[in-house]
Amino acid sequence: MNLNVSVEQLVDRVMAELNKRISSTAVDSPASPALAADPSPPKEDIVIEDIGFETPSSKVPFPKWEEGMQELLASTPARIGVWRAGTRPLTKEMLKFRCDHAAAVDSIYGEVSPLLLDEFGMFTVETRYENIENYLKRPDMGRIITEDGMRAIQLNCKAKPQVQIVVSDGLSANAVDANLRDVYPSLLDSLSANGLTVGTTFFVRGGRVAVMDPIGELLQPEVLVLLIGERPGLLSSKSLSAYMCYRPRKGTVESERTVISNIHQRGTPPVEAGAHIGSILKKMLEQKTSGVNLDI
Repeated sequence: MNLNVSVEQLVDRVMAELNKRISSTAVDSPASPALAADPSPPKEDIVIEDIGFETPSSKVPFPKWEEGMQELLASTPARIGVWRAGTRPLTKEMLKFRCDHAAAVDSIYGEVSPLLLDEFGMFTVETRYENIENYLKRPDMGRIITEDGMRAIQLNCKAKPQVQIVVSDGLSANAVDANLRDVYPSLLDSLSANGLTVGTTFFVRGGRVAVMDPIGELLQPEVLVLLIGERPGLLSSKSLSAYMCYRPRKGTVESERTVISNIHQRGTPPVEAGAHIGSILKKMLEQKTSGVNLDI
């Protein structure tokens, strides 16, 4: 059975168990079995979720400039004012760090839910990445769609659409799972409101940003938008990016792409991002350009 918990809840649970064992040690003998590993198997699989930030508060005792410390804490979710025990970090802060790191790793090795893709009628193709380890070591393989994938795209997609939407897991499957239900319908509504037509949306497993180029060569859309999972960090493992390009093709350089990044509930809200993407695509079509040459 899976149990979804936030990082803070998991850390609090571990801290409570540690305090219980410390209290038990105070009355037991030095060889107390209270510190022995629990031989019973775990009853539940814990799924770590990065749900919400802890209310910023300094753990530094008697800071020299209290007001400045509070202003700094309010300006960023970064790990500041966490204090220490001697030369070591506090146990709770160390556990929080390790939980955030575990959530980031899980996001890279996770898979987008097939039910989510079925919900929006998206078929799936793969790049030549083969596996996650190879995907991380060989980014170029994530830019090349397999021959079977190219045939599936040609067979199922409309050629020369005005707008082509592609979804990919990239470096964070969790980002797609967490945000697609909000950003994708909002994007479709925005395109419709702007009088733009859309081709057949599909999903690319193991994709990199430049996978846009062979898709552009094959389908020849006027503009293409790629919704792809960002590299997860310690503050968010569910951040999505939208890369847009006017007439992408082989040889497209990065300065020709326009991007909206940090799409998640604590960054750019997904619904707002979808609407904004639609308005940017309209400007691309009007100006017939993208990237640094686009006047936004």
